[in-house]
Amino acid sequence: MGAGKTTVANLLAEAWGLSARDTDADIEAAEGRTVADIFVESGEPEFRRLERDAVARALEGHDGVLALGGGAVLDQSTRARLAGHTVVFLRVGLSDAVKRVGLGSARPLLLGNVRGRIKALLDERTPVYESVATLVVDTDGRSPEDVAGEIRATLADREEQA
Repeated sequence: MGAGKTTVANLLAEAWGLSARDTDADIEAAEGRTVADIFVESGEPEFRRLERDAVARALEGHDGVLALGGGAVLDQSTRARLAGHTVVFLRVGLSDAVKRVGLGSARPLLLGNVRGRIKALLDERTPVYESVATLVVDTDGRSPEDVAGEIRATLADREEQA
């Protein structure tokens, strides 16, 4: 949350001449309502089911750059589907996440104490993100363009070494 997944995915797709896709946007388009509304009206378990299905469809039918929602990799079947794919974890620290998301956020998982909820989510999710990632990039204090540039350079270096 607040790492810049969608922005960086769009920058990478543009640089590589590919299409970008965001699974949260896929869910919103299919459901005709926002992620926040799905959480409120149908609950988190239903959203996670929709998310799991959206990721599976995207991995099967999209060959560009894919931005996953922040909780997508919490699902074991999604983690299994990501095996063999290049997965980049955009690591964001608490301070930068709070600045980017804002204390008045309407994000459903941040209801209540925004700073405390972001910290709890980072603490809970970071080990899972790291376990799935083939590349970890720190985003704190950096522009999306700088982050995308590091990803492009690192992946190009790995390709040359292969």
